[in-house]
Amino acid sequence: MQVDSVNAPAREQATGSYRPGYELVAEQILQLIAELRLRPGDRMPTENELATQLGSSRTVVREAVKILSAIGRVKAQKGRGLYVADDDGMLGSNRWGGFFLPTDLDHVYMLFEFRRVQETAASRLAATRATPTELRAIEAAAETCRQGHLSGETALFDRGDDDFHLGIAKAAHNDFLVASVREARRLQHQSSTIGLHGTVGGHAAEAIEEHAAIYRAIRDGDPDAAAHATAVHLDNTLEDYRREIRRRVFG
Repeated sequence: MQVDSVNAPAREQATGSYRPGYELVAEQILQLIAELRLRPGDRMPTENELATQLGSSRTVVREAVKILSAIGRVKAQKGRGLYVADDDGMLGSNRWGGFFLPTDLDHVYMLFEFRRVQETAASRLAATRATPTELRAIEAAAETCRQGHLSGETALFDRGDDDFHLGIAKAAHNDFLVASVREARRLQHQSSTIGLHGTVGGHAAEAIEEHAAIYRAIRDGDPDAAAHATAVHLDNTLEDYRREIRRRVFG
C-alpha cells in the first residue's frame, strides 16, 4: 500500500474504514516484526528500508516509528538505528508483546478475556486483603477517573483508570497478579493508541459508576460482589470497544 503523506486524509481500506497513513504503517511495521520473528533487542530495518518494503514514504515511516516508540514496541537509538524494544517485566511480558498485534480484533478480544479472568480474581482477593491505605488509593483513583471524564481530559481519565485497576491488583497482595494486570493494560493501551486514537469512548460515564460498584464491594469485604462487579465492568468495556470498531468501520 502506498502511503505518501503524514497529514493526508485517512485511507480507505477494504472494510470501508478510514485511518491515517502513519497508523496503517505502524500496523504494517508490527506485522513485519512478527513475520521476521524479531525478538526484543533485535535490530530492525532502517527507516529507508521500511519505506521501500512497505511502499511508503520515509516521512510517514518516521511518524509511525514515533507512535511505536511511544507505546514501547520500538526503540530508536541515535546513530545506531531501530531496535525491537526490550521489556524486562515479569512473566515473560516481552513474549506477549512479540505476538500481540494491537489491531488484530481476535487478539484484542482474547486480551479482554484474559483481563476478565485475572481482574475478577484480583478483585475477589482484594475484598479480603485490602488495607485501609490501599482502599483509600483505590477510591482516589476512581475519583481521578471521574474528574477526567467530567473535564474531558483523556490523559487524566486514563491515569485514574490505570491506577484504579492496578490498585486493586496491589490490594490482592499477589505480585504475579500485579505484573499480569499491568502488562495486559499496557497491551490494551497499544490497541487504543493505534486503532482508536486513545479515545475515552462512549462507555466512560457508565465506567465511573462501575468503578464505584467495584470499590464498594471491595470496601465491604464481599468477594463475590467484587468479582461480579468487575466482570460486568470488563464486559461492558469490551462491548464499548466493539461498538467503536463498528462505528469506525460502518460509520
